[in-house]
Amino acid sequence: MAFQNTQEKQQENMNRGAYTPKHISILLSECIDALALKDNALYLDATLGLGGHSEGILQKAQAMGLKNFKLLGFDRDPDALAFATKRLAPFGEAFQAVQSCFSNVDAVLSELGYSGACLDGVLADLGVSSMQLDFAERGFSFLHDAPLDMRMSKAGRSAKNVVNESEESELQKIIAEFGEDPLAGRIAKAIVQARFKKSIETTLELAQIVFDAYPAKWRFTARNHPATRTFQALRIFVNEELFELNKFLSTIVTRLKPGARLALISFHSLEDRIVKHFFKEEAKACVCPPAFPICRCNKKVTLKIISSKPILPSKDEIVFNSRSASAKLRVAEKI
Repeated sequence: MAFQNTQEKQQENMNRGAYTPKHISILLSECIDALALKDNALYLDATLGLGGHSEGILQKAQAMGLKNFKLLGFDRDPDALAFATKRLAPFGEAFQAVQSCFSNVDAVLSELGYSGACLDGVLADLGVSSMQLDFAERGFSFLHDAPLDMRMSKAGRSAKNVVNESEESELQKIIAEFGEDPLAGRIAKAIVQARFKKSIETTLELAQIVFDAYPAKWRFTARNHPATRTFQALRIFVNEELFELNKFLSTIVTRLKPGARLALISFHSLEDRIVKHFFKEEAKACVCPPAFPICRCNKKVTLKIISSKPILPSKDEIVFNSRSASAKLRVAEKI
């Protein structure tokens, strides 16, 4: 009953605009600088979340006195979108929110009437929204007991479905591939054994199962809670996060004007590896095998890498906002 009352209060606060997010936009000034804001331009915050980065961008554009400046904000989470839309309402027609996965950028831009290379800058913060973490009932965190969910869009297959319905081999693959946990086999086996007795319903149930699957020595020497990687793996799998990222990257470059900036913040090695590889490949002029005497691929360079190494949060930012510790910002420019 206490948990239910907390849920109802959180939802009520959000509905009447009293919800105060703990979210602090990560690498905010670095992102705004990377986008190189200018007049007569269209920008995209591809992962709007609670609107912190967008608010900073719009405030900077106002302070610079930019004319004919427009910012689009995409997010698939209806709760986050509603909050951000209200937060950014004071900016009027300079901002437009759209409920969509960022992977659908090409189709959505067309639906909005934008054709071809139309964007002057794009920002994507690939992290989980603070609202998803702070609202226990969303089931993303094991810090509070809640229904095991993890769906960003509130639709489709939940984490509860995955842990209770998947074969042991599939669970092992999910945890190993998306959580990079060396004990994926032990964890998958423990989950299957536990659900044989009763369905796994809540975040704390799953966290305890994973904790118990770890050898005692590993439990008490691990830097993070033993369930951290399993929860990351399930979240990535449920929301198809890496598929969404790859799809987004496959189409976004054709939507960038020459000179447009692409700024991407990643929070774990799986995301950063994809972004780093993509930037590297798009900055290459030729991908023919070294043995070829002349180039036959006719590949064109599409991006220039602006930050050869990822831009990291300062020590002060990490102290002020511990969630920023693993963030990496990479920036490229359309040729």
